[in-house]
Amino acid sequence: MRSALLGRLGPSTTTRVTTSREHPRGPEIDNTYNAQHLLVLEGLEAVRKRPGMYIGSTDGRGLTHCLWEIIDNAVDEALAGVCTHVEVTLHADGSAEVHDDGRGIPVDKEPKTGLSGVEVVFTKLHAGGKFGGGSYTATGGLHGVGSSVVNALSSRLDVEVDRSPATQHMSFQRGVPGVFAGEGPETTFTPQSGLHKGGRVRKGITGTRIRFWPDRQIFTRDADFSFDELIGRVRQTSFIVPGLELVIRDLRGDQPVEEKFRHDGGITEFCDFLAPDEPVTDVLRLQGSETFTETVPMLDEQGHMTPQDVERELAVDVAVRWGTGYDTELRSFVNVIATPKGGSHVAGFEAALTKTFNDAMKAAKVLKVNDDDVVKDDVTEGMTAVITVRLAEPQFEGQTKEVLGTPAARSVVRKVVSAELKGFLTSTKRAEKAQARLVMDKVLSASKTRIAARQHRETQRRKNALESSALPAKLADCRSNDVDRSELFIVEGDSALGTAKLARNSEFQALLPIRGKILNVQKAGVADVLKNAECSSIIQVVGAGSGRTFDLEQCRYGRIIFMADADSDGAHIRCLLATLFFQQMRPLVEAGRVFTAVPPLHRIELSNPKKGMDKYVYTYSDPELQRKLAELTKKGIRWKESPQRYKGLGEMDASQLAETTMDPRRRTLRRMSLSDAEAAADVFEMLMGTDVAPRKEFIVAGGGGLAVEDIDF
Repeated sequence: MRSALLGRLGPSTTTRVTTSREHPRGPEIDNTYNAQHLLVLEGLEAVRKRPGMYIGSTDGRGLTHCLWEIIDNAVDEALAGVCTHVEVTLHADGSAEVHDDGRGIPVDKEPKTGLSGVEVVFTKLHAGGKFGGGSYTATGGLHGVGSSVVNALSSRLDVEVDRSPATQHMSFQRGVPGVFAGEGPETTFTPQSGLHKGGRVRKGITGTRIRFWPDRQIFTRDADFSFDELIGRVRQTSFIVPGLELVIRDLRGDQPVEEKFRHDGGITEFCDFLAPDEPVTDVLRLQGSETFTETVPMLDEQGHMTPQDVERELAVDVAVRWGTGYDTELRSFVNVIATPKGGSHVAGFEAALTKTFNDAMKAAKVLKVNDDDVVKDDVTEGMTAVITVRLAEPQFEGQTKEVLGTPAARSVVRKVVSAELKGFLTSTKRAEKAQARLVMDKVLSASKTRIAARQHRETQRRKNALESSALPAKLADCRSNDVDRSELFIVEGDSALGTAKLARNSEFQALLPIRGKILNVQKAGVADVLKNAECSSIIQVVGAGSGRTFDLEQCRYGRIIFMADADSDGAHIRCLLATLFFQQMRPLVEAGRVFTAVPPLHRIELSNPKKGMDKYVYTYSDPELQRKLAELTKKGIRWKESPQRYKGLGEMDASQLAETTMDPRRRTLRRMSLSDAEAAADVFEMLMGTDVAPRKEFIVAGGGGLAVEDIDF
């Protein structure tokens, strides 16, 4: 066999014996591995080598995170009671500056390194005043890497400290201290350690100014500070730290923009600000504190780290209210750091809510003996809550601090919230007693709705529809079985369907695509309607039959919404769909459960939106577009030429489609109604029926008032 193979290869082919040092399918591999292959990253080199580990990413999100590391240091001074004013400035050259009137970074020599406090903070990882040294009790910064990470990822960073008797300043290039010959990061840089004295400072005046230029060797070209995101988080911080004034300036555009925030009412104001609905209760403040013991490594007198038991105090402050709506809005914070992914404090809050409500509702006999317990979703329906805890050295998961991991926080928060909430639910005061009863009734109603929805899901109609696989394969169904909440969008075309799938809320919004214009059922018989693939699919998905056998109670969705392009073809499709529902599923129309979506026709992108204005403005007709442009011109607001005209729903991206057409909080729907059924029947017969003469007379009679420019070619 080997000789036959060699024969096919020919006389010029050579063979080679493989050894253990060579891979049979590739070049020789060097298997040596010793200490010289190990790379030790000194100082801030690790940050520049793996920036994602410290700031999450190197795009705009990571860049904004760097700015927040500096802002959080200033806010920590406010938490310590020594800062009342913070200014943040976004400069036109891409740099960002933060100025606070706190105590100022220490400028004296640090004993171990012999360097000034400023140089230690900005050049040494895990160096700072937040490791239990007594300078801070509750802070957002914990790991001592924030300032040094920002410094390592900046092509230039300038810091000025006002501490009597003089201002001290220092500059860095990519983490290296030195002196720049001029303004900006591109000027000549000379490495040099040490602070430099500036002008004199009046007694009692202290503060820190930090300005940094992001290093474009690290960050992507399009990475930029998000002003809108900055505004949102600064507003939130002003609620969390009452009395702190925060000023944000954006100097990057043609006109400077400035916003100021100060909220002395704290999280009570924040809770009211977040609430999307009418109140059922006033804002409740659930406050308290508990101590717990934690084993942490501490520096002893010899400078060694030894484990010691430390008694911590955890302060809990919760603002919560219930409203008439159904959505839940919950924000959680540790010191001033937002924890969007929750953690042990949120788990404790939710556990306290559920148990306390069950106990109180059973004691008040709102829940009967044989009733099911209420669950978390029942209690949080229509609830707006702001949860804040303050403690020294909390344990977070990672530098981005999105999840609190301190185990004791769960039990402390649960204990405090249970005691305070029980006091409200069992109060004998007239006003509180009335509000408590309203909340318990609302929770009971949510529980009954949930149980009814579960039972409804198990009914024969739903099982037949799902288990028999009778539903069309192209239906993108929703997860919710609550008929009153669910919606069916009948979408024109597969291209719009793809975008709509990304834009929808799959919890309660279902999608059914149709291909172009469906059968005109006004002219067709019942047999033709049921044979037509598009019409039969719609009737099948609605699930309540058709014609005289239509049963409104069996309808699978609470709303039917036609979503077609904002042009003449889209109008024709909507008319054909309306004819189908009028003829075959009229009770749905009579019940007011059939709607048409209103997609925009144009989008105007504003170049310099004023305070409170959205960046994008949508219009729904050509006359409205002209009026809006004239209004913007009059107000001195510029826009990018030319306004975008949508040819169809498929041209929108998912966020635009959700914002304008699908999101219940922002969209516009037109309800189809039958104020006069006989007149409506006559109109449908004239426009869509088999008799052409009345339709021709209608077109001729109305054609004289139609301008040529109004015709959509």
